[in-house]
Amino acid sequence: MDVFEAVAEPHRRALLDLLADHERPAGELVESLPGLTQPAVSRHLRILREVGLVEVRPDGQRRIYALRAGGLREIDGWISRYRRYWPRHLDALTEHLDRKGKRA
Repeated sequence: MDVFEAVAEPHRRALLDLLADHERPAGELVESLPGLTQPAVSRHLRILREVGLVEVRPDGQRRIYALRAGGLREIDGWISRYRRYWPRHLDALTEHLDRKGKRA
């Protein structure tokens, strides 16, 4: 599995979002994803570790997970090709909202 396949799964993206704020113990991650069991969260975290998006360190009996921002370089490199299109589309959105009177 590669980084793109890993982030294609919504629960793994949710884990990355949680870890973007700060590192968290595994138990807190499980609590933050209602409807997922601890084994399911562990499997998602293992995949994210294997592709280099998160790292883990022991802290007594707990395991603390942190985002490895460097793991996102591959995605950033791919998406950078498309950034040049964003200003034009954002300008068009601004104009549209201005015409509709919806922009604050």
